[in-house]
Amino acid sequence: MTGNTDAETEDQLQEAILAWARKYAASRDWIVNPNEKQLGAVVKGLARNTIRFDEQYCPCRMRTGDLEKDREIICPCIYHEDEVRNDGYCHCRLFFGNEE
Repeated sequence: MTGNTDAETEDQLQEAILAWARKYAASRDWIVNPNEKQLGAVVKGLARNTIRFDEQYCPCRMRTGDLEKDREIICPCIYHEDEVRNDGYCHCRLFFGNEE
């Protein structure tokens, strides 16, 4: 029974993170990853890190264990704007520049 509750909580958290990511992207005239499978993997990683570490750590970067240093990789991380500007997407491929 507890496993179902945990899974439901993780599903709800994933939905909330996806809604946040869409809103955040739109506020910058970006989009979230149009590839649903990749998008789902990143959102799932963000949800798991939130549950495990109580912070929305970027699932594509390594935590150091130093809370001050690891703040840099709480999504949206300090690198994401430069990455979207330079590469067209952030390292995790959560946020994409809107090329339209």
